[in-house]
Amino acid sequence: MMPSPGSESAVPNAGAPLLRLEGIRKEFPGVLAVRDASLDVRAGEVHALVGENGAGKSTLIRIVTGAHQADGGTVELNGSTARWPSPLAAAGAGIAAIYQELDMVPALSVRANLFLAREATHLGFIAATEERKRAREVLTRMGVDVDPGVRVGDLEVAQQQLVAIARALLAEARLLVMDEPTAALASGEVERLFGVMRELRGRRIGILFVSHRLDEVMAIADRVTVMRDGATLGTWPACELTRERLVELMVGRPLDQEFPKVHIAPGLEVLVVRNLSGGRVRDASLSIRAGEVLGIAGLVGAGRTDLARLIFGADPVDRGEILLDGRPVAIRTPRDAIRNGVCLLTEDRKAQGLVLGLSARDNFALPNLDRWSPWGWVRRGKELSEFERFVAGLRIRVAGPAQPARDLSGGNQQKLLLARWLERDSRVLIFDEPTRGIDVGAKHEIYLLINELVARGKAIVMISSDLPEVLGMSDRILVMHGGRVVGEIPEAAAATQEQVLRLAVG
Repeated sequence: MMPSPGSESAVPNAGAPLLRLEGIRKEFPGVLAVRDASLDVRAGEVHALVGENGAGKSTLIRIVTGAHQADGGTVELNGSTARWPSPLAAAGAGIAAIYQELDMVPALSVRANLFLAREATHLGFIAATEERKRAREVLTRMGVDVDPGVRVGDLEVAQQQLVAIARALLAEARLLVMDEPTAALASGEVERLFGVMRELRGRRIGILFVSHRLDEVMAIADRVTVMRDGATLGTWPACELTRERLVELMVGRPLDQEFPKVHIAPGLEVLVVRNLSGGRVRDASLSIRAGEVLGIAGLVGAGRTDLARLIFGADPVDRGEILLDGRPVAIRTPRDAIRNGVCLLTEDRKAQGLVLGLSARDNFALPNLDRWSPWGWVRRGKELSEFERFVAGLRIRVAGPAQPARDLSGGNQQKLLLARWLERDSRVLIFDEPTRGIDVGAKHEIYLLINELVARGKAIVMISSDLPEVLGMSDRILVMHGGRVVGEIPEAAAATQEQVLRLAVG
């Protein structure tokens, strides 16, 4: 259970500002990302920064960490004006960062990533034994059961996130900037992270914490700064805010219902999976009907994403059977899945979902080109009109069809991925962490979209580490542990987080 708001806050006046930002402004070509932002972070406090996607949070913290330079305003560290020309310079000043989009090197080991650019050496050689020892110590402190010698690219996204956090801890920074550090973590991993954050707070380290999970903000933050449309609205003690008030400040309006679930009578079985095995998944079975949302819950490493990839043909199946509309189908590749009306909204939208260098329009078109090229030539007019239809319908904030996908905010990247699968008119949609790293307003829009899809008879498999989301938007829930489906909760509306967690821990 999360602590009550403010229950573990440090003393409000924990110290003079460690970091102070005043009147910060940052402009990119055609975009005023930050127009007037001010906040301060004190030593020994957790200061939360919240706001919708596109509000300017990521730009602001990249200024703090030296990835961007402000066009205007003042940055002070320990009372002295500061300007860092690079992240390396900021790190030298005692600032460590954990970004929402991980900056790990997949081909290198966990140990190598932990000590990248600050290798332990002896007589001019890398002291691998010393690094392994320190790596195991920090991973154990984080509660991460990962071999320091394994390749980072072989880990799940959530495990990579924990390794990134461990790397920041090794830096022994005075200011730790955390951009969505819990987005890929389940509740058990979040609690371990919070334990580390409390320890750091006790050592007078300042933490700037960016998160869209407002329950976590209320549980761990001492003060909260809200951003909207590139400006900071103000800063409040966390104990003086309610969750509802925080949402209203972020989006500029109250949200009547966080999980606007609409229950409809499900139709016939669309997808049946029998005894599917492959990778870490063992003998997994499930079924889902038209007009139904099947939630899949479990801890990090339980095999949820692995199961989704097997169904989608992204990973090889050792044994088992997949049926659509009661007939067996051979899904050996994603192309087979798409042809059979099955799509996957991947958990890692940047590494596995989008081609970041391509435009928003081209990313939308990728799986749909055959629909617009009956004679081998793409009907560009049809492609553009469909793109514009979904941009309007899903309220995707994009400067134009040619804007690179990498320049979109996280929420708008997620909507872009949704748009291309909706254009494909897939019958079974597998959503793996559909709201990871997006704000409460964008989440609400995706929940409404899920309602629209099930009303049209779509079958939705929703994998999520956010238990309230699983409980709030599912009709039924399957729970995985150790690569197996260990339980089913037939009525999600009557379930509790404790009930799901008992199954999830085996």
